[in-house]
This record gives sequence, structure tokens and C-alpha cells, in this order.
Amino acid sequence: MTTSWGLQVLSSIYKFNKFLRANGMVDKFLTKPSPVSHKYQSVFPLSQFKGQVKSTMLGLWSRTLAKVRTVKPTNMMRTFSHWLKPVTQIGCRGIPQQDRLPYLPLPSLKQTCERYLKILEPIVGRDELNDTKKVMTEFLKEGGVGEKLQEGLEKRARDTENWLTDYYIQYVYLNNRDPVVIFSNTGQVLPRTNFRHKNEQIRFAAEFTSALLNVKTMIDNETLPVDYMRGKPLCMKQYEQMMSTCRVPGLKTDSLVFYGKSPNPPKHITVVHNCQFFVMEVYNSDGTLLTVDQLCVQLEKICNSSSLTNMEPVGILTTQHRDIWGKIYSNLMKDKTNKESIKAIESSIFTVCLDRAMPPVPDDMYCNSVTHHMLHGGGSQYNSGNRWFDKGLQVIIAEDGSYGMNSSHAGSDGIVRKEMMAYIMAHMNKLQTTQSFMEVLPLPKPQKLHFNITPEIKKDIEEAKQHIDKLVQSLGMERTRLEHFGKQAIKALQMSPDSFLQMAFQLAYYRMYQQCAVVFEAASLRTFRLGRIGSINATSTASVAFVKAFDDPKTEIPEKADLLVKAIKEHKSFSDMVMSGQTIREHFLSLKMQAAERKMSFPEKLWPGDKAYNFHISTSQVTYKNGLMGCVGPTKAGEYHVLYGIQDNHIDLLMFSLEHCNTPKGKTAQLTQALVDALLDMRMIFDLQTVNIKTSLKQ
Repeated sequence: MTTSWGLQVLSSIYKFNKFLRANGMVDKFLTKPSPVSHKYQSVFPLSQFKGQVKSTMLGLWSRTLAKVRTVKPTNMMRTFSHWLKPVTQIGCRGIPQQDRLPYLPLPSLKQTCERYLKILEPIVGRDELNDTKKVMTEFLKEGGVGEKLQEGLEKRARDTENWLTDYYIQYVYLNNRDPVVIFSNTGQVLPRTNFRHKNEQIRFAAEFTSALLNVKTMIDNETLPVDYMRGKPLCMKQYEQMMSTCRVPGLKTDSLVFYGKSPNPPKHITVVHNCQFFVMEVYNSDGTLLTVDQLCVQLEKICNSSSLTNMEPVGILTTQHRDIWGKIYSNLMKDKTNKESIKAIESSIFTVCLDRAMPPVPDDMYCNSVTHHMLHGGGSQYNSGNRWFDKGLQVIIAEDGSYGMNSSHAGSDGIVRKEMMAYIMAHMNKLQTTQSFMEVLPLPKPQKLHFNITPEIKKDIEEAKQHIDKLVQSLGMERTRLEHFGKQAIKALQMSPDSFLQMAFQLAYYRMYQQCAVVFEAASLRTFRLGRIGSINATSTASVAFVKAFDDPKTEIPEKADLLVKAIKEHKSFSDMVMSGQTIREHFLSLKMQAAERKMSFPEKLWPGDKAYNFHISTSQVTYKNGLMGCVGPTKAGEYHVLYGIQDNHIDLLMFSLEHCNTPKGKTAQLTQALVDALLDMRMIFDLQTVNIKTSLKQ
């Protein structure tokens, strides 16, 4: 544990840092000037600050959970160590650590263009590649468009903490007009519990709310332990952006509003029960948090005041296509009562959804059922209307004991939400061992939020119900566990487990479609200030050679093994490059945003670059333990989204697709089985090679 002397030293360092900032002396101690202002210091719509660019492709490339390496926890965090994996937490204040983080490097324009051509080589024909080279030559001309846009990015890199992040949020999320439910928001599933009656659901909701508010206090006080990855400290700013945040729909683009740093930050949460919303204050007049018992009393009042189950589910409107929802939102806000209610929801710290039970399923189907529940609510007949999907964070607790969260991807990445869940569960455990029952003082009754529903809005609600029901029905999901081997066996072959899985994805897809898949993998950029996600293009010349040769009877086993080794090495090299900040796709995205701001043309072959970034499979490596699970849907029909966790002796696979268009019913299950077969076959070639070597030695 940190000694009192150590805490005094940390406190002194922190105070010295504040002194430097107050006196304008920080620049002397940093490698580059600090920005004039921080993007999230007050309530703001992000779109007012950045250029408006109409999204021409789905921003799937960073909605996924980022790949993170493991570092063992230190003794300092022994109390929480069983929850906080694979990221290590170090117990010290975040601000001094934040100031020491490096800035995201801006790649050279020539380097990015050369690497982009390398990505294109295995997935386009020779004529198209030559056409792209001609476009690129013109783009790179001295004094040309490319040079001017790069100069703009260089200035942006000098003037801000991160030249990419705001562009990334704007283009990938806020400009994307697909629904946030399934396409963007993520679900988090927590270990199942059992409630015998309504009071137990209420009590549990109070304990969960209390735990989350205590984590918020740690974030606000900057006492949340710093995350580490590969021995490097990570940016902690995303934790601030999970709560008191809301996405607001617009007619062409959305805005992200953060209330946490406003002059009068919110002191309330919203609670929704039977599709009826309530404002519930969570702080006493002296600034202290309500106790679990106080929260229980308030939640019980809410449930007693919302027993009717035939109320119009206004929240279901947030499941609509963003342009449709933007128009409805504009109409709703014309009414004073509606406006006040919506603003109360948007400005709340988070939303607690007290759900009805989902239909009972056999135990072996529970994981699938609860995953759907947390991701979309089950449809209009169940809990999809008991939500406000634009909120940064929604806590979901159902009568049947299933619970978890649904979160906006715009404000934070999956790995941050995973660590947040771990902190909440640690606080829950602490509450259960230190509960004290105090006298509950009289509290004001939670305020019910009202909506004036016109015939037009009622029609919009009915259309939203039909829309979400079709979407839910079209979502295919398969979950499986490969028990035959895991991380240890792959490492014994001296290969990267992650790269091994990436080759299996491509082999499985090739076997199903006789076509090489363009595969995306997310990489975390949190080792840099305000870092979010970088894109790994897992498909390479080496991986294409491997998948085409693997089932060729003319190819000998040693050659197959050699091709796999080469493909894995190339993937590992590309991954390391992206995680070091040398992004390609994100660089082009930012150049495109610069062009839009300056009203300059930008070559379509470079962005959106349909062939290079029209992914068939989007993948995320994330390892959950202790009953915690995550889920995120695909971003478009025809795409598969795979979450995979590589444990020591097994591999967990969770695959999603929309099965109403290019992926007919059953294709998700077929690709999952093909993936399992590919993994086993890839392992087998090394076993066979070993047998052949031993046989040769005996002869």
C-alpha cells in the first residue's frame, strides 16, 4: 500500500504541477505547447467546433473493443486485481500521469500513401491499383492538395492535444446516420443474480447506483487508478466522458454534449420504469451521496408511481434512423413540456432502466438471451422502449435478475467500459460487506417527466416500434467456445495468438465464399493523450497467399506452415505500427475532414476508399472474466462482427451479423463453425509437421 509519506510526495507533485500551469510555466516542461482549451471542459455540441462532412460510409472501424495487451497487476491494487484484467491499474492520481503522456504522432503524407498502396495490393486488381497510383502521384505533388492538407494537420497537431480524436468522433459516430442501437451502442453483461420479488430488484438497483456514483466520485476527484498497457500509462479522459453525457440528434449530423464540466454539473439521474421517466436527485443538500437505503426509498416511490404498463414508449424513438429521429426530435422540442423532459434526461448523470423480465429460456440459452437484452432490449413488446439510447451510460436491471449496461460508443471505447464495470463490481462487493442501515430522512419525491404526445408523435412511435422489431429479428448471433487449445498452445508455436486468430478469420471466410475477406481489427491509441482507436487492416499479401494455398492439395504441409508464419509476422508488424500511432486510415480520414473545412476536393480513391475499407469482417479481441461479457453488433448488412477472447486453454467466440440482406438466415452459424474448423486445421498442420519430422529422424 502507498505510505502516508508517499501520498504527501504525490500531493506535492500535483500541487507543483498546478502552480506551473497557473503561472504559464508548463510549456517549459513539456515537449510542445499545451492547447488553449480542452474539448470537454463545458457543455458543448462537438459539431459546432468541427467541419461538417456527410459520412459516405459506415464508421465501423473503431466502434469495436480495442485490442489490449496484458500487464500483471501490482500489489497496490490487490483488492481489485481479480476484476481488473487485462489492463493494470496503478494507484495514483491521474492528472500528473496525464501530463506525461506523449502526443499522437502525425505520420508523413508520403509514408501513409505508400502504406495505403500496400494495403490495396491484395484486394484490388492491377488496373485499379494503377489508377490509384496515378491519383496518389497527383495528390503528392509539391504544392498540391495533399501538401496543403498535411500542413493543416501539422498546425492542428501543434495547437491541440490530439489532432485525430475530434475528427474521429465526428466522422465515425456523429455523422453516421444509422441507428445507434445495435449499429453503434455496446452492451455489457454482468453476472446473473436472482430476485424473488420486486423489492429485491429495487434494492439491487440502489446498490448498483450507489457503486456507480462512488466510481464517479473517484473520477471527479482524479483518484481513479491509472490504467497501464504494455507497461505504459494510458489516457484516462474517457472515464470522464462516460457519465453526464448525451448524444443529441440532428438533421444531418449529431452532437455530443457533456455536462460534467459545466458551471452547474448535474446532481440527478434519470430512472425509467414501464417506459415512464423520472428525475431522481442523488446528492443530499450537504453534497454527500444518497445512501443505499435512501436510494431504495426513492426507487420504490418511482415504481409505485409508474405501475401502468400501457404508456406510450417515447424512448423507443431513440432506436430510429438518425435522420428520422432528428426530425422527430425537432418536433418534440417545440413543445415546452417535452423540451424540459428531454433536457432533464440528456443532462442526467446516467439512466437506470428498471426492466420487465424477458421470456424464460433454458440455462444453456441464457447467455444469448441476456446479450440480446443488453444490446437492444428485446423489441417493442419487451424493453426497447424502456431506454434512452442516446445516453452515454444506461444501467439495466431486470425483474428476472439479469443486469448490465448499454453505452454510447461516441464518448468512450469498449475497454474503458469494461474496466468501469470491474470497478462497479468491486464497489458492489464492498457494499455487501460493509452495509449499515441508517435512519432514512424524508426526501423529496422523484419528479415524473411528462410528454405531450400528438397524433403525429404517436404515429412516429408506432413506426419506431416496427423498425426496432425488424432490426431485432434480423440480428443473428452465435456464441461458442473452442476447448481444444488456447493462448498457451499458440505461444508454444512461437506465434502471436492474436495474429493466429486473425488468419483463421480469413481462412474461414475464404472457405465459405471463395473470396478473400477484408478484415478490420481495432487497436487502442490510449497510450497517447486523448487517444481512441486505430485501424488494423488484417488482410495482407501474405495472408491472401496463405488462405489460397491452405486447401490446395498441391501445397505441402511445410509450405502451408511457412505461409502461415509469414502471414502472422506481417500482421504482427502492422499491428505494432498502428499501436505506435502510425495510423493509415485515420490519417486519410483527417485529411478528408481538413478538405471539407477548407472547401477543397479530396480524391475518392483515397477516402472513403471503398475497396480498402469495405470490411467483410470486423473483429475485436477482448477478454472478460468473472462472468462479465461485452457485445457489439455489426455496422451494416453483409458484415460479420466477431468478439474473441483468447484464454490460456480455450478461445471464446461471439459473432453477430444482420441476416436480412447479404447474409441469409444461418450464415452466422455457418461462419462460426467454419472459424472453429479453420482454427483446428491450422493447429493440425503444425502437429502433422512435428510428426513428419520425428518420423524422418527415426528413419
